Amino acid sequence: MGRLSLLKLKLLSFSCLLLAQLSLAEIIFEEKFDDGWHSRWVKSDWKKSEGKAGTFKHTAGQWSGDPDDKGIQTTGDAKHFAVSAKIPEYTNRNRTLVLQYSIRFEQDIECGGGYIKLLSGFVNQKKFGGDTPYSLMFGPDICGTQTKKLHVILSYQGQNYPIKKELECETDKLTHFYTFILRPDASYSILIDGRERDSGSMYIDWDILPPRKLRDTKAKKPKDWDDREYIDDPNAVKPQGYDRIPKEIPDHSAKEPDDWDDEVNGIWRPPKVPNPAYKGPWKPKRIKNPNYKGKWKIPYIDNPEFEDDPDLYVLKPIKYVGIEVWQVKSGTIFDNVLICDDPDYAKEVVQEVFANREIEKEAFEEAEKIRKAREEEEAQRAREEGERRRRERGYDRRHRDRYRDRYRKHNPRDDFDDYHDEL
Repeated sequence: MGRLSLLKLKLLSFSCLLLAQLSLAEIIFEEKFDDGWHSRWVKSDWKKSEGKAGTFKHTAGQWSGDPDDKGIQTTGDAKHFAVSAKIPEYTNRNRTLVLQYSIRFEQDIECGGGYIKLLSGFVNQKKFGGDTPYSLMFGPDICGTQTKKLHVILSYQGQNYPIKKELECETDKLTHFYTFILRPDASYSILIDGRERDSGSMYIDWDILPPRKLRDTKAKKPKDWDDREYIDDPNAVKPQGYDRIPKEIPDHSAKEPDDWDDEVNGIWRPPKVPNPAYKGPWKPKRIKNPNYKGKWKIPYIDNPEFEDDPDLYVLKPIKYVGIEVWQVKSGTIFDNVLICDDPDYAKEVVQEVFANREIEKEAFEEAEKIRKAREEEEAQRAREEGERRRRERGYDRRHRDRYRDRYRKHNPRDDFDDYHDEL
């Protein structure tokens, strides 16, 4: 078989393998909020009776890489927003779970959430709200300049457990993708814009189960444990006469002054200078310790309270996906919701949307220029209005002073201010 034919055969085999992998991947739910999204999502009446329920607007937003790529945007300040969609029932038992979506904060949110939830069991979608139990909550939560939290909360046996790590979300006004991947070995990865931001294990990063191992607080360092990395060379010998080397010696270049008088000044002696041959107190050379065992560390022992759960990673079967947030300032756009078992496909979605990333940045920068120009124009109008009012107040005072002077001239015994107040 020729080299070219062999290469074609290898390419064909690789293509078949790739197609086989793609065919095994399953997309459970994908929502890009095209026209007709209302038929798939149910807006909740939660907080409606209190007048605190916000609404979602179908829009591409003020700046977008693609004006035809629309999402749903929160509208109405200081409101609660709740909407959900029913999905084909999905269990992540023995499978990888991938939850991904994109979000863009077009507003100065001040304080509010931008997370998404996966729900199990029956959910009355018209009453879906903050008290509705969920299996997974994932996404950003921003409040002022201090809180820029990225939530990852998992439900286990009816109790919610937040991740112990302090994870930060993005806070600019461009589109960002958030991806959470949970694997059957209970390991996880968190990606932002398709790049891994963090990873670990449910056993370590959530306080769901007691730790497998504990530090042995009773352990003590063995008496024969040698943790000295370097030691004095036992074979080193001090050179003969080393201790007799003086620290200073007479300066042989010095000369007795011509006006020196031994009877008056005593016998002249040359001043002393540092001895270049003096090396300080003798110390043996340092060498690697052949008995070095490393720094002693407190050992770990098995935790008697730990009882493994091989299904730790398994969520209750997922039946709904929901967005339920509260925001002081509205304007957040949710889009590209994806639930699948293939991290590679999730990355493809990110790359497809980000193909227009530069266009979005340019549109945002142009919108910022317009906003700043409008704010400066409004500020200039406010300054001019303030100056006009100050001039008017100054004219009123001058007019009042002239009238007062004339009044006092003709009515010296009356109080002008009392008279003016009566007027």
